Amino acid sequence: MGAGTALLARSGLAARAAPLLLSLAAASAAATPCATTIGEFKDLAGDAAFPLRWQETSMSDGKPLVVAIGEREGTLFLEFTKTREGLWAEGRAKVCSSGTRLEARLRPGTMQLGPAAHWIVRQSMGQGATFVLSRLPGGHLRIATPGWSGLFVPLQE
Repeated sequence: MGAGTALLARSGLAARAAPLLLSLAAASAAATPCATTIGEFKDLAGDAAFPLRWQETSMSDGKPLVVAIGEREGTLFLEFTKTREGLWAEGRAKVCSSGTRLEARLRPGTMQLGPAAHWIVRQSMGQGATFVLSRLPGGHLRIATPGWSGLFVPLQE
Protein backbone atom coordinates (compact mmCIF):
# COMPACT_ATOMS: atom_id res chain seq x y z
CA MET A 1 0.00 0.00 0.00
CA GLY A 2 1.45 3.36 -1.00
CA ALA A 3 1.69 6.41 1.23
CA GLY A 4 -1.30 8.04 -0.51
CA THR A 5 -3.48 4.94 -0.09
CA ALA A 6 -2.52 4.64 3.59
CA LEU A 7 -3.38 8.31 4.13
CA LEU A 8 -6.80 7.83 2.50
CA ALA A 9 -7.44 4.74 4.61
CA ARG A 10 -6.55 6.62 7.78
CA SER A 11 -8.63 9.65 6.81
CA GLY A 12 -11.56 7.36 5.99
CA LEU A 13 -11.32 5.89 9.45
CA ALA A 14 -11.18 9.36 10.94
CA ALA A 15 -14.26 10.38 8.96
CA ARG A 16 -16.16 7.33 10.21
CA ALA A 17 -15.02 7.90 13.80
CA ALA A 18 -15.87 11.62 13.83
CA PRO A 19 -19.62 11.19 14.52
CA LEU A 20 -18.84 8.85 17.41
CA LEU A 21 -16.31 11.26 18.89
CA LEU A 22 -18.74 14.18 18.52
CA SER A 23 -21.46 12.11 20.17
CA LEU A 24 -19.17 11.28 23.11
CA ALA A 25 -18.17 14.93 23.47
CA ALA A 26 -21.83 16.01 23.46
CA ALA A 27 -22.72 13.35 26.05
CA SER A 28 -19.86 14.51 28.25
CA ALA A 29 -21.00 18.15 27.98
CA ALA A 30 -24.60 17.13 28.70
CA ALA A 31 -23.44 15.22 31.80
CA THR A 32 -22.06 18.43 33.36
CA PRO A 33 -24.96 19.88 35.34
CA CYS A 34 -25.44 23.60 34.70
CA ALA A 35 -27.92 26.28 35.76
CA THR A 36 -29.27 29.34 33.99
CA THR A 37 -32.05 30.31 36.45
CA ILE A 38 -32.19 30.93 40.21
CA GLY A 39 -34.15 27.72 40.79
CA GLU A 40 -31.67 25.65 38.82
CA PHE A 41 -28.80 27.39 40.61
CA LYS A 42 -30.17 26.56 44.07
CA ASP A 43 -30.73 22.95 42.96
CA LEU A 44 -27.16 22.79 41.63
CA ALA A 45 -25.83 24.25 44.90
CA GLY A 46 -27.89 21.67 46.79
CA ASP A 47 -29.32 24.39 49.03
CA ALA A 48 -32.79 25.88 48.57
CA ALA A 49 -31.80 28.62 51.04
CA PHE A 50 -28.53 29.53 49.26
CA PRO A 51 -28.04 33.27 49.89
CA LEU A 52 -28.30 35.45 46.80
CA ARG A 53 -26.32 38.42 48.16
CA TRP A 54 -22.79 38.19 49.54
CA GLN A 55 -20.40 40.77 50.99
CA GLU A 56 -16.62 40.51 50.76
CA THR A 57 -14.69 40.27 54.04
CA SER A 58 -11.15 39.92 52.68
CA MET A 59 -10.72 43.32 51.02
CA SER A 60 -7.88 45.56 52.15
CA ASP A 61 -9.34 48.89 51.03
CA GLY A 62 -12.42 49.07 53.29
CA LYS A 63 -14.69 48.94 50.23
CA PRO A 64 -16.08 45.42 50.03
CA LEU A 65 -17.50 43.93 46.89
CA VAL A 66 -21.14 42.96 47.10
CA VAL A 67 -22.18 40.09 44.85
CA ALA A 68 -25.82 39.76 43.89
CA ILE A 69 -27.11 36.64 42.16
CA GLY A 70 -30.39 37.23 40.39
CA GLU A 71 -32.30 36.85 37.16
CA ARG A 72 -32.75 39.28 34.30
CA GLU A 73 -34.91 38.48 31.31
CA GLY A 74 -35.32 34.92 32.59
CA THR A 75 -31.64 34.08 32.89
CA LEU A 76 -29.13 33.99 35.73
CA PHE A 77 -27.33 37.29 36.24
CA LEU A 78 -24.37 38.18 38.48
CA GLU A 79 -23.62 41.69 39.64
CA PHE A 80 -20.44 42.73 41.48
CA THR A 81 -20.66 46.19 43.05
CA LYS A 82 -17.74 47.88 44.82
CA THR A 83 -19.00 49.69 47.94
CA ARG A 84 -18.84 53.49 47.52
CA GLU A 85 -17.45 53.10 43.98
CA GLY A 86 -20.20 51.48 41.93
CA LEU A 87 -20.38 48.72 39.36
CA TRP A 88 -17.32 46.45 39.17
CA ALA A 89 -18.70 43.83 36.75
CA GLU A 90 -22.01 42.26 35.75
CA GLY A 91 -23.38 39.85 33.23
CA ARG A 92 -25.51 36.89 32.28
CA ALA A 93 -24.10 33.72 33.74
CA LYS A 94 -24.20 30.00 33.28
CA VAL A 95 -23.23 28.19 36.47
CA CYS A 96 -21.92 24.66 36.15
CA SER A 97 -20.95 22.10 38.76
CA SER A 98 -17.31 21.11 38.76
CA GLY A 99 -16.79 18.60 41.54
CA THR A 100 -17.42 20.30 44.89
CA ARG A 101 -17.37 23.80 43.47
CA LEU A 102 -19.51 25.86 41.15
CA GLU A 103 -18.19 27.76 38.13
CA ALA A 104 -20.05 30.89 37.07
CA ARG A 105 -19.19 31.56 33.43
CA LEU A 106 -19.75 35.00 31.94
CA ARG A 107 -19.07 35.00 28.22
CA PRO A 108 -17.74 37.93 26.22
CA GLY A 109 -20.54 40.10 24.96
CA THR A 110 -22.73 39.21 27.96
CA MET A 111 -20.44 40.80 30.53
CA GLN A 112 -19.97 44.47 31.30
CA LEU A 113 -17.15 45.94 33.36
CA GLY A 114 -18.05 49.01 35.37
CA PRO A 115 -16.15 52.14 36.33
CA ALA A 116 -15.05 50.56 39.64
CA ALA A 117 -13.11 47.84 37.79
CA HIS A 118 -9.36 48.47 37.99
CA TRP A 119 -7.43 48.35 34.68
CA ILE A 120 -5.96 44.95 35.63
CA VAL A 121 -9.50 43.58 36.01
CA ARG A 122 -10.39 45.08 32.64
CA GLN A 123 -7.43 43.32 31.02
CA SER A 124 -8.06 39.95 32.63
CA MET A 125 -11.85 39.92 32.21
CA GLY A 126 -12.29 41.83 29.00
CA GLN A 127 -13.01 38.61 27.09
CA GLY A 128 -15.35 37.10 29.68
CA ALA A 129 -14.58 35.40 32.95
CA THR A 130 -15.12 32.28 35.01
CA PHE A 131 -15.70 32.76 38.72
CA VAL A 132 -15.23 29.71 40.95
CA LEU A 133 -17.60 29.65 43.93
CA SER A 134 -16.52 27.39 46.79
CA ARG A 135 -18.57 26.95 49.97
CA LEU A 136 -16.41 27.09 53.09
CA PRO A 137 -17.10 26.17 56.72
CA GLY A 138 -18.96 28.73 58.79
CA GLY A 139 -21.23 29.80 55.93
CA HIS A 140 -18.47 31.56 54.00
CA LEU A 141 -18.00 31.59 50.25
CA ARG A 142 -14.76 31.97 48.31
CA ILE A 143 -15.14 33.54 44.89
CA ALA A 144 -12.06 33.33 42.68
CA THR A 145 -11.00 34.05 39.13
CA PRO A 146 -7.44 34.09 37.74
CA GLY A 147 -5.57 36.90 39.48
CA TRP A 148 -8.22 37.60 42.16
CA SER A 149 -10.13 35.90 44.95
CA GLY A 150 -12.17 37.04 47.90
CA LEU A 151 -13.92 35.65 50.95
CA PHE A 152 -17.60 36.48 51.34
CA VAL A 153 -20.35 36.17 53.93
CA PRO A 154 -24.10 36.24 53.30
CA LEU A 155 -25.47 39.78 53.28
CA GLN A 156 -28.59 40.15 55.36
CA GLU A 157 -31.47 41.65 53.38
